Amino acid sequence: MACGSRQVTIQLVDEEAGPGTRGLKPFRGQRYEAIRAACLDEGILFRDPYFPAGPDALGYDELGPDSEKAKGVEWMRPHEFCAEPQFICEDMSRTDVCQGRLGNCWFLAAAASLTLYPRLLCRVVPPGQGFQDGYAGVFHFQLWQFGRWVDVVVDDRLPVREGKLMFVRSHQRNEFWAPLLEKAYAKLHGSYEVMRGGHMNEAFVDFTGGVGEVLYLRQDTPGLFSAVRHALAKESLVGATALSDRGEYRTEDGLVKGHAYSVTGTCGCCGFGTRGAVWSGPGCPRWDALPTEWRDALLVKKEDGEFWMELRDFLRHFNTVQICSLSPEVLGPSPAGGGWHIHTFQGRWVRGFNSGGSQPGAETFWTNPQFRLTLLEPDEKDDDEEGPWGGWGAAGAWGPARGGRIPKCTVLLSLIQRNRRRLRAQGLTYLTVGFHVFQVGPLGLAGAAGTREPRRAGGRRQGRELGEWRRPLAACAPAHYLVVPSAARAGDEADFTLRVFSERRHTAVEIDDVISADLHALMVPYVPLELGLEQLFQELAGEYRGFFLFPVARARARTPGEIGLRTCEQLLRCFGNGQSLTLQHLQQLWGHLLEWQATFDKFDEDSSGTMNSYELRLALNAAGFHLNNQLTQALTSRYRDSRLRVDFERFVSCVAQLTCIFREHCPGEGVICLTRRQVSWARGWLRWPGRSPGRPLHQAGGLLSPSGWR
Repeated sequence: MACGSRQVTIQLVDEEAGPGTRGLKPFRGQRYEAIRAACLDEGILFRDPYFPAGPDALGYDELGPDSEKAKGVEWMRPHEFCAEPQFICEDMSRTDVCQGRLGNCWFLAAAASLTLYPRLLCRVVPPGQGFQDGYAGVFHFQLWQFGRWVDVVVDDRLPVREGKLMFVRSHQRNEFWAPLLEKAYAKLHGSYEVMRGGHMNEAFVDFTGGVGEVLYLRQDTPGLFSAVRHALAKESLVGATALSDRGEYRTEDGLVKGHAYSVTGTCGCCGFGTRGAVWSGPGCPRWDALPTEWRDALLVKKEDGEFWMELRDFLRHFNTVQICSLSPEVLGPSPAGGGWHIHTFQGRWVRGFNSGGSQPGAETFWTNPQFRLTLLEPDEKDDDEEGPWGGWGAAGAWGPARGGRIPKCTVLLSLIQRNRRRLRAQGLTYLTVGFHVFQVGPLGLAGAAGTREPRRAGGRRQGRELGEWRRPLAACAPAHYLVVPSAARAGDEADFTLRVFSERRHTAVEIDDVISADLHALMVPYVPLELGLEQLFQELAGEYRGFFLFPVARARARTPGEIGLRTCEQLLRCFGNGQSLTLQHLQQLWGHLLEWQATFDKFDEDSSGTMNSYELRLALNAAGFHLNNQLTQALTSRYRDSRLRVDFERFVSCVAQLTCIFREHCPGEGVICLTRRQVSWARGWLRWPGRSPGRPLHQAGGLLSPSGWR
């Protein structure tokens, strides 16, 4: 902020700024090499304190401590039930991963697909681990979580029942990379049971950091074959699901409905190569006409569970294709030679604040988080216009313009719900989410050339991620767009990650305020005390003024109301000297209270004595405090009551804390820099009700109200 603005501004800086700061993060702070070295020095085998082998690690319901399925379970290290355990036997393959008693075929199929690409698998399963030299009972795996890679450490105690692994196992009975990877995934999300049921794309994304998408199939789905072939050529991970409304069951053709399959290849003569339960339906009618060398190349042993299937049969038996297009971080430079451009935003929908639902016509819709996307350069050329899913990856092109090619900007938006699988134990599931994209003019949303109808409304689905291509977003020339992610229902709460990918240069920012305060909000307003009020203070405080806790009440309120003792303690800390309140302190506090009460009354339009969360933000702005979305969310969550309302006392507590924070960090006009950790600390301090550690709440002198001393 310029000095002439008469504001003090807090500029957020990243204390971790610098090369490599978005690198690997140890999950729970556990570092594999340090743990392994310590165990070897002490001659012990690692026992994980953060995911102890026991009933809680299994689950909470069907695998809960008292469940039938949890009876007889032992936690054993591989060498305790296997003669010669190996981490990896020779080379990994897609036949290594076999399903156990947990309904996580989506995870199994994703892991099987991952084995097709050794470079990707080595990222998830770091080499150099084993049960021979240097064995200490500890292993580690690397998984992508909402914008960064985390390193998850586990011990090798696995759930065993009747001498056999309960869950994922390897086809080679003495190989254990797959069950240990499953344990790391279970630790990351809280238990094995939370892995029951899911989409392959969820594991695909966690294994690669890519962008997942679900294609819903129909008999006349155009361009599917080209899309899948293109995706596999780009090293995308591809799977298919035969949906079922009555669980898993085997059909007459050998397929298992409700099961997930890996798509491993395409062939122009037969369609798709798929791995899962063996297909015994009709073969390709053109098989006998193929050259012998083609047939020999396509034949696969049935024991592998891999088979070829004609496209028309695939469309008849499968409902969805799930594709994970690998992120630029994994793929490296794009085929054109330039780098991919990425922006990642972390956000949250908060009930009563910015969870406005998905209907643009609703008055709450525009309270949703908003992001401004500017596409600066059109693509140089169109390499692939095959069907509706041409382009990088495999999803959602809008198709070329009639009458010739027009400038286009290729961009992908990915919306992910964060940490919802971990919350399953609390009865929460994935919300139905999506996003709208609006083209905006130079005057913005409110200008004459403001919004049009949604340029494209992103599909809405119940699942962790919604990833869609928007091509072209710029129909004639680069332009500005407004991206509005939302939950389907107003009031739904969830954390989300929004990612923006483009082949050419773009800018993306969250539409937000800077953190600042008008100087008049921090300066002491001079308001002379009424004579009676000053005399009353002198009379009651007297010689004990140094220990006087001075409760106050609403000044000149339409409906006189009291401020409680805890808030009074907070005011004493903010405006007194910690344990006392002098006459000068009282005069300063009284001046602030008069201003705050006038602001509160202005935005309490229905005279109910409360404000909603939206009115709270307006009132804070009027009081001179301009906060960003993250800090306002924290305030909203901490100061609203169960009815999502903020009364006068809560408003006073909130504004008093803000005043103290700005006074402490901002001695005068200008710009100061705080790290995000310091701001997080400030958010923690903005708690309700305010209370200083160790201070008793029974020290009270009385209550002051406009009607006199009571």
